[in-house]
Amino acid sequence: MNAPSTDRPSPGSSGRRLMLVAALALAALAAPSPADAATPKTWCADRCDQIVIDWNLRTYETIKATDGYQNPLAASRTLAMVHLAMHDAVNAVQPRYQPYAYVPRAESTKMEADVAVAAAVAAHDVLAALYPKQMEMLSAALDASILDAGAGAAVEQGKKVGAAAAAAMLARRATDGSQVDEAYRPGTKPGEYRFVPGTDFVIIPHWRSVTPFTMHSPEQFRVPPPPALTSAQYTADFNEVKATGSKASGARRSADQTAYAHYWYEFSDIGWNRIARVVSREKPQDLWDRARTFALLNAVIADGYIAGWDSKMHYNLWRPVTAIQRAADDGNPATSPDADWASLLPTPPIMDYPSTHSSLGEAAATVLAYAFGSDRVPFTMATSSALPTSPARTLASFSAAARENADSRVRAGIHFRFATTAGLEQGDKIAQQAIRAVLNPLPNVARASR
Repeated sequence: MNAPSTDRPSPGSSGRRLMLVAALALAALAAPSPADAATPKTWCADRCDQIVIDWNLRTYETIKATDGYQNPLAASRTLAMVHLAMHDAVNAVQPRYQPYAYVPRAESTKMEADVAVAAAVAAHDVLAALYPKQMEMLSAALDASILDAGAGAAVEQGKKVGAAAAAAMLARRATDGSQVDEAYRPGTKPGEYRFVPGTDFVIIPHWRSVTPFTMHSPEQFRVPPPPALTSAQYTADFNEVKATGSKASGARRSADQTAYAHYWYEFSDIGWNRIARVVSREKPQDLWDRARTFALLNAVIADGYIAGWDSKMHYNLWRPVTAIQRAADDGNPATSPDADWASLLPTPPIMDYPSTHSSLGEAAATVLAYAFGSDRVPFTMATSSALPTSPARTLASFSAAARENADSRVRAGIHFRFATTAGLEQGDKIAQQAIRAVLNPLPNVARASR
């Protein structure tokens, strides 16, 4: 089925996305085209981009084997590092886009290198450094990736380029603040965050200070303050989530809303990478463009978590389940308490505002619309959290997916509407800046012919 329209789409974000996609696509197409002979020939021919897709899956498998994929924030950092290193490796062999962390010395580019081998080794080496316990699995994956490359000087040079790109990425992120720790004490005043049912912690509060991948600082896109507890907007959004996000069978929520609340519940980094893989089946790109697509996608997802945590920790707003159960204390006569109210799906142990899930979806949708040249790219996909009776959905566009993804958090009972709106706006800003600022086409070099 096609995704339904949601109650309150992100104000103006879809229009801004389309204008940005059009302007940047025209700029890229205007660059002069290199001769076809300039593209290095390699053993994987016109399917080299599959290496990017394969190592995207290998990254998921490595994280899952290590900790069951319990920490999406750390996972997003890994995914961004892997794909940015792959991007740097292929562009070190033949520069088409701006590098991110690795700029090879001039003398190291004089020997021909196998670009596909460089990409695979870059991904492998980042993962091997971050997850040394998975070395055996990763070595087998690398062997399988480059088995058909054979041997020779180009292959050996490709391995060196990939290793250098990985080393540059690891060095850049070595002191990014991701390994520190921070204590958190729950609030006591009306509106302040309390631990949600089933938890006695906040998930890695220090992530608000991690060095971003594309932003200038974690607070660069901090959202405006949430509405006051006595405001008309808070009252309306309180009553909406109370009525439509309840676990009770009498919740005013349609069967389809229930279905997509479950469908989008899985971690955003898992879901939006799967969307990119699904769309890639029908949207051919060469190795350079595919590497750049996944690098931009995962860079903005990682920054969405960082920016979201900055705003969440700054405003420290309680979740709907706490707000509804404690409404007698909020000073708002238009909100009534329900001590037994429970959300349809479990509430994550982090503050409400903004909805980082919404931010990540909007950022990812904006990048994918840019990378594939259009927002209106339909796709059908199943998710790991979907109901068995509704395992797959068909979405008409990336922006439709982002809006439904945001709305799902209200229907699941875990976010106020104003939190999802703020998240959509934040994600749009993160993605637009990333597209303008990083991995841009180099002067006088066109996008490779597809």
